Formats: sequence, structure tokens, C-alpha cells
Amino acid sequence: MLKSNFILSGFQILGRFAGNILFFPLWWYSVGFVRFTSRVLGFWRGEQRVLGLSVWIKNIFIPMYGQTDIVGRLISFFMRLVQIIFRSLAMLFWVVLGVALILFWLALPLFIIFAIAFQLS
Repeated sequence: MLKSNFILSGFQILGRFAGNILFFPLWWYSVGFVRFTSRVLGFWRGEQRVLGLSVWIKNIFIPMYGQTDIVGRLISFFMRLVQIIFRSLAMLFWVVLGVALILFWLALPLFIIFAIAFQLS
């Protein structure tokens, strides 16, 4: 009785292992990709919140420190314009990095299969 349970359990473990190996590419390009992409999007939202880019754009024409004269408005406008440019460049960096990571996620299994095939041949 003990031998048959041991053998049966061994076959069940091997079956699950083979099933996981066969299911892995389907998971990688479906559920895994959606989860990874949602994390990258969440990271982008967080970076946008940290940079406050939308607040700077929304307030570009509002004078800083209540300076309503023409000089105060011009200084405020150009200071905010410089801030918007640099914060947009920082956000662009994070977007490019996120897109590169997503493309890396898509290409990694193909690269691994290619590397294994190259080593075997």
C-alpha cells in the first residue's frame, strides 16, 4: 500500500511539473504580462504624482506668491515653464524605461529559447 501511494504521488508531482512547464509560456504572455504592465502603469502614476507635472501645467498662468504685476507674472510663467520642461524630461525618462522593460518582458523567453537552441546546436 505504501509503495503504490509513493509511486502515485511521484507521478502526480511529475505530471504537475510537466503541466507547469507547458503552461508557463501561456501564463508569461497573458496573466504575467498584464500584471507586469499594470505595475509599470502604477509606477508611472506614482512618478507623475511625485513630479507633480499636471499641477505645474495647470498653474502655469497663475502668478507665484500673489505677484499680480506684469514682472511677477512673467517671472512666474518662465520659472514654471522651466520646471515643466525639466519635469517632462524626467517623466519621459521613466516612460522610456518602462517601455523598455515591457519590451524586455516580451522578448526574454524568446531570447532564452534562442540561447538554449544555439548552445545545443
